[in-house]
Amino acid sequence: MSELITAELVDLDLSATTKDAAARSLAERMVAAHRVTDLDGFLADVAAREAQMPTGLDGGIGIPHCRSEHVNAPTLAFGRSSAGID
Repeated sequence: MSELITAELVDLDLSATTKDAAARSLAERMVAAHRVTDLDGFLADVAAREAQMPTGLDGGIGIPHCRSEHVNAPTLAFGRSSAGID
């Protein structure tokens, strides 16, 4: 079983300024790490889950997540934006 999170799945200087761009940036890391097999399919699953109930929390924290057939291992990606995300 693979590790849940690795260094390649962490972006401490996330430059995205929107939720969608942040999700795409982290999903691209997941693709590069061979955790996600279809970027657009995965992002569609994330968007569908977010449409059911937003995953934003107080304090500027977002935890978008979903179940997706495009993910082949339990995975956690982390991004931090010093500028904030709209």
